[in-house]
Amino acid sequence: MSTPTRILKPGRNCWRIRRAERVAFLVDGADYFHVLHTVLPLARLQILISSWDIYSDIRLGAPQGDKRTLAEVLDKQLHKHRHLHVYMLNWDFSRLLDMGREWLPIYKFGWKTHARLKFKLDSHHPLGASHHQKFVVLDERLAFSGGLDITRGRWDTLEHHPHDVRRKQVDGTLGRPYHDVQIALEGDAASTLADLFRERWRRATDQEFNPLDEPATSLWPPNLEPDMQQVEVAISRTEPAYDDYREVREVEQLYLDAIAAARDFIYIENQFYTCPQINQALIQRLLEENGPQIILNLPLETEGWLSQNSLDIIRVRLLQDLRQADRHGRLAIYYPWKKDLETIPINLHAKVMVVDDRFVRIGSSNLNNRSMGFDTECDIAIEVKRDNVKVGQAIRHFRQRLVSEHLGTSVDKVANAEQQQSDMINSIESLREQCNERCLMPLEAVLPKYEDNILTDIDLIDPEQPINPESLLYHYLPAKKPLFPGKRILAWLTAILLLSTLAAAWNFTPLGQWLEVERVTHMIETLRNYPLAVPVTIAGFAIAAMLMVPVTMLIIACIIVFGAGWGAIYALTGAFVSAVLTYLLGNLMGRDALKGLAGGRVNRISQRLARHGVMTIIFVRIVPVAPFTVINLVAGASHISLRDFMLGTLLGMTPGITAIALLTDRIQATINNPEPSTVLLLLLVVVGMLGLGYLLTRLMRRHNTEH
Repeated sequence: MSTPTRILKPGRNCWRIRRAERVAFLVDGADYFHVLHTVLPLARLQILISSWDIYSDIRLGAPQGDKRTLAEVLDKQLHKHRHLHVYMLNWDFSRLLDMGREWLPIYKFGWKTHARLKFKLDSHHPLGASHHQKFVVLDERLAFSGGLDITRGRWDTLEHHPHDVRRKQVDGTLGRPYHDVQIALEGDAASTLADLFRERWRRATDQEFNPLDEPATSLWPPNLEPDMQQVEVAISRTEPAYDDYREVREVEQLYLDAIAAARDFIYIENQFYTCPQINQALIQRLLEENGPQIILNLPLETEGWLSQNSLDIIRVRLLQDLRQADRHGRLAIYYPWKKDLETIPINLHAKVMVVDDRFVRIGSSNLNNRSMGFDTECDIAIEVKRDNVKVGQAIRHFRQRLVSEHLGTSVDKVANAEQQQSDMINSIESLREQCNERCLMPLEAVLPKYEDNILTDIDLIDPEQPINPESLLYHYLPAKKPLFPGKRILAWLTAILLLSTLAAAWNFTPLGQWLEVERVTHMIETLRNYPLAVPVTIAGFAIAAMLMVPVTMLIIACIIVFGAGWGAIYALTGAFVSAVLTYLLGNLMGRDALKGLAGGRVNRISQRLARHGVMTIIFVRIVPVAPFTVINLVAGASHISLRDFMLGTLLGMTPGITAIALLTDRIQATINNPEPSTVLLLLLVVVGMLGLGYLLTRLMRRHNTEH
């Protein structure tokens, strides 16, 4: 048999290959959090944390009895060791897009803790992208990387008990059973991850800090048995093109090269499966007469209503294509099942790939388009070199650990089954016959009843590359809308007049200095005593909003002048009138006037949007993906009906304006009369707003489930 093709190639599918003195696989959050809790106090010089999400109040040592939070542990270490510095870089997420995240983490980490703890939110990415790298580096000597963030809902044991009280979160709720994998690295591989962090930090903050001058002593915990020693480790990245930085797609290329190099089998655990190019690569291997077996271990369903009604549907379609290509019976698709978890299936969040027990990768990348070219990712890969038997044995044992966990059996039984059976799928099937309380179950690729969903277009819900914001909006516009020549000329003249007026006002009149709440408030205040104050205010509000004056500022000004009640009503009326007028203008102009995209596919998407028009408008009012006026123009040129647009605008803007009114009123009251009672009322309003946001999230989830 010929020598297997070498997979790892720096500059092609990995960034760097560095030696690790010791390596350990940490399966599930209990193992990772326990080890991290053990080694954090050992750092003396530097702690680097790169995260997609992080939670200051997470208690890494809670199962062992230590009740200190992550923020408290780090703060204590900084006070104890005067040469220690902590750098934390977290994705600068949208607060409105994820109600489950911690509020004000920059305050919890950046202001409440020691001055040598530097916490930054990283927004250096294209619109809609995220920073998805999850790794920790201690003293540039010990590192952890993989799919686990140090946040709520990640801790769990191999047993995944349904009612394990140790999974209870800070808010008192019990987290969902959660499966994930992290890898521990000691040596040069850890210092290379520190290099990656420093570059990310420089781009995000325009600040730099130097590598450590002195070599750190070993931080490897004595109770952690290494799986490998003295092995080469590759680091692969995804980085979207942004500013002057080129695109990096090492993660994608490594997937493709590993799939192409497989001889016997490909074993994959992954949270998502929505990447067409990966699916096509697997299809090509299945079509070969003597290709490898492919074993996919995916979650029964992803987490959250949005994902279940978009990405899960895309996954079904890809898996159907994959099954059709399985002419030789070499495909198996499973999900982890537990008898006592029928209603809350295990959240399989791991990102693992094993090929022929000679190649393993663990990282942050999902098998979706975002991980290939849109979000930042970091994967760790190890390949057997020169028939290194021990490394191959370690990879095999790790894979067997994963399979044994999901089958509810021992590693020895998995190993014995593989010796007795001719291949990996047959060995799994033989063990499935013995399953009782826990098993790997076949994942049926069946579309749910509610297939006709507004978020199933893969180019938008799972983009492969950064999206042009203008293209994102115009993607939903219908085909060309015929206009009579007179109407078209009138529409263009109106648009030119609006743009010219706006440009002239901002550049040649004092209006450019009026974009301040105080000035707008004073202007409205002068009108208050006139007989036509209310209609003039509403008309002025509508015109200003159409001219792209910030709507939030106009709302606050109305509330300050007219009070919380009437001010909110006038602001809502003005916003509604402005929205309708701009919608009508967009309707008159049509898609071409807004530089839309042509084609029947876009038209079909717009028609699908029209069937969910009210919910669509509510969504864009709550989550403003573009300026107020632009949204109105685009909606007018689309298939969304005026009725749905008006209803969606009212329902979407009323809660926000009401909340702004209450908050503005209470802030004014607190400033004018800073008594304990007014302060308490202000706090109650803030808490109420948070509760309302949570309630709206639950209602939207319930609506999506019922339909």
